[in-house]
Amino acid sequence: MTDPLHALSPLDGRYAESTAPLSGYFSEFAFLRDRVRVELDFITALSKTDLVRPLTDSETTQLESIIAKFSNADAELILEYERKTRHDVKAIEYFIQSKLQNTSLKDLIPWIHFGLTSEDTNSIAQAIALTESCEKVVLPAFDNLFDILRDFAVEYRAVPMLARTHGQFAVPTTLGKEFAVYLRRLDEVYRAIFVYNFEAKLTGAVGNFNALQAAAPQVDWLSFSEEFVSSFDLGPNLLTTQILPYDNWIRYFDLIRLANYILIDFSQDIWRYISDGYLKQAVVEGEVGSSTMPQKVNPIDFENAEGNLGVANALFTYYAQKLTVSRLQRDLSDSTVRRTFGTALGHTLVAWTNLQRGLKRIAPDEEKLKAELNAHWEVISEGAQTILRAAGKSDAYESLKEQTRGRVLTETDYKAWCDAIDVDDATRKKLKALSPETYIGLAMELTDRMVK
Repeated sequence: MTDPLHALSPLDGRYAESTAPLSGYFSEFAFLRDRVRVELDFITALSKTDLVRPLTDSETTQLESIIAKFSNADAELILEYERKTRHDVKAIEYFIQSKLQNTSLKDLIPWIHFGLTSEDTNSIAQAIALTESCEKVVLPAFDNLFDILRDFAVEYRAVPMLARTHGQFAVPTTLGKEFAVYLRRLDEVYRAIFVYNFEAKLTGAVGNFNALQAAAPQVDWLSFSEEFVSSFDLGPNLLTTQILPYDNWIRYFDLIRLANYILIDFSQDIWRYISDGYLKQAVVEGEVGSSTMPQKVNPIDFENAEGNLGVANALFTYYAQKLTVSRLQRDLSDSTVRRTFGTALGHTLVAWTNLQRGLKRIAPDEEKLKAELNAHWEVISEGAQTILRAAGKSDAYESLKEQTRGRVLTETDYKAWCDAIDVDDATRKKLKALSPETYIGLAMELTDRMVK
């Protein structure tokens, strides 16, 4: 069932090309490989204590080779053991035994999984997957999307457009500045993800190091645990039950969920700008927008992104609900949920990929934007009444309200009002200097500041 046409999930079928980078971290193969890695590294760590004899250089290389050459056949062998044991980590233990059985390391077989519980192995392995996927997949994808947004903001920093508040025409802004708003929001999230440190645990069956302490009380197991977990660039959590409290992992997912909600907001805005004709989409040779309406160029990349972001966030939300709760010292209901991390990240990656593609195909219709600005001179009434206030006009707001509320003003209408109002020449000059195309405040300066 490796044919994408027969895949149950679209992540492994329709979107397989986009999500392929994640399979090296969250596939069943990757989970098996990483748990074998943890167990073998544990043997190496024990060999540096007085409990286990030191390893020769060739023996260390041999253990490293099991990981480096971990194959589909190895994974299948583990699954074969699991079909008998119905226990995934015990199956990994038996697999490692088979690898060491006919080697100089045979005497170390009793030390495989010594004093551990399955969740020691699992939590470290999954934290490795989260750490490495964040560094190699999530952050680079975020970078690419951020770069495209930034370039768009820079290129169109000075393109004026009517803003809308409550869906109604409001004072002008620039297209680039509106993109810079999203850059600022995403920048905060990116910085937090960039420095994120994932936790894992090695604390035994209920978190008290019971077996390890009973078998070898002379070893400082607290220090051992801290050093071993830290060796994977993870944060050791020493105060646990049988399972790692997943609060730390959830905070990471919450950051991605926040980024996704920001991007849902962005996708909906872009959809509206396209719908209103502010943005034009490139016509790509051979593409079809509708099965019946040949003229259409639909904003499918932004619609697809919105849908995938929603699916991802539904899972991220469930993680916060489910993984913060465990019955007493442990129940198994979290295990199957944790196997879906790649799914949530996969839908996120599909969405981010679609946004990148969509952004490369849009550009402002500057003629449309200019025409709309010049058709609505009433939008500069905010500036006009503020100029009047500065000139001491106490009824400035009411005067402009009477002229503009619910009305569309032309340039002629506005200029006639400027000539008729009782103000000094300097104030009249300021009023006449206003126009929808130039009344953009510090939009360009704000954009420049964000981009820097």
